[in-house]
Amino acid sequence: MRSIWNGAISFGLVSIPIKLVNATESRSVSFRQIHTEDGGRVRYKKVCELDGEEVAAADIGKAYEEADGTMIPITDEDLAALPLPTAKTIEIVAFVPAGEIDPLQMEAAYYLSANGVPAAKPYTLLREALKRSDKVAVAKFALRGRERLGMLRVVDEVIAMHGLLWPDEIRAPEGVAPETSVTVREAELDLADALMATLGEVDISTLHDDYRTAVEEMIAAKAEGGEAVAPPTPGEEGGGQVIDLMAALESSVRAAKEARGETAEVAEVTPLKSRKKTPAKKAAAKKTTAAAKKTTTKKAAAKKTTTRKRPA
Repeated sequence: MRSIWNGAISFGLVSIPIKLVNATESRSVSFRQIHTEDGGRVRYKKVCELDGEEVAAADIGKAYEEADGTMIPITDEDLAALPLPTAKTIEIVAFVPAGEIDPLQMEAAYYLSANGVPAAKPYTLLREALKRSDKVAVAKFALRGRERLGMLRVVDEVIAMHGLLWPDEIRAPEGVAPETSVTVREAELDLADALMATLGEVDISTLHDDYRTAVEEMIAAKAEGGEAVAPPTPGEEGGGQVIDLMAALESSVRAAKEARGETAEVAEVTPLKSRKKTPAKKAAAKKTTAAAKKTTTKKAAAKKTTTRKRPA
């Protein structure tokens, strides 16, 4: 794998020369923009707003825009003069339990590779120390012109680093939680636990991008001159429906178990009573009411007849 950054890990007075390589890669299908009339490629040109002329990459600089629109030019020399001790160093500042790192902070992932034979010993030392402590290292490093926060942890026999957002870059979840207060029953939680236990048995390594596969098949079909055949899609349910949560959970558990070839043994749940009667239910109710009235009339008539025959 090609390295994207060379430097060293600063571990107290220990310096470990390393190479930084990407731990992930994008597999999504990319598209180009074209002119729909003739299929010609559409490209972007960088044009100056003042004179309308196209600007070459060598003539493009940086600037900071003030609130009133004023541009303050910033040169590479200005940035190079700033004190940045982590320019070529991943500086470990603390060791903390992994649970203290908020997953919301995590960004890109990298592998740290020992750079050269002399780096093997201190690299192994840090790796084994992280293993034994069951902690992760929090570090500062600089990449692509700015200082960043990182988390070092061990993956197999390699030290991996996750780029982290700074704490003040995480928004507070204000106004996100449901505004209406609801109560969840124990029976509903039990079924939710059962569903979680069933779905939790999935081997994550077997998951794949179904949409990407469909896009690739569609492209292959069109490249051969054929027409793309869209796979059937599940029906969409309208929003705002009142659902029987217990029945939905029960069905989900049963479907998950059947998908694994297991016997779906789920406690039957009594469905919620509907306030509205269907035409069939209305007819049945009307018929039952009529029969009841008829029976009541017969009983009254029989009682009347018996009363007349009784001697004085």
